[in-house]
Amino acid sequence: MNENLARSWEKSYASNVQEQDQQQLVKVRKKSWITKGEKVLYSLTAFMLIAVCIYVVTFASATDALNRDVESLNQKVEQQEVANEGLVYEKKQLERPERIIRIAKENGLKIQDAQVKQATAFNTN
Repeated sequence: MNENLARSWEKSYASNVQEQDQQQLVKVRKKSWITKGEKVLYSLTAFMLIAVCIYVVTFASATDALNRDVESLNQKVEQQEVANEGLVYEKKQLERPERIIRIAKENGLKIQDAQVKQATAFNTN
């Protein structure tokens, strides 16, 4: 009886082992909550968002550089205007009739007519 019991136990054990082997071969696939299509769409959306952000930053940088150049040119124009105003004042000081008479006398020129008139040039463009 012990032999029969051992054999019956061996058969039941072997059948259990085979059933476990068969059960191990079956793979259960879990469904992910994001499908492949959604992953592609999310990836494309993220890529487009990053590309737009990079474009905006690049455009803002270029605009800032352009504004800095414009401000620099405006400063140069203002400096040149100040220099021009100084030169216009100096020109008016040099063309005074009293100065011209004094220089003429220093160089030995005699003024026959006491009236000195300022000559003006007319531009006919």
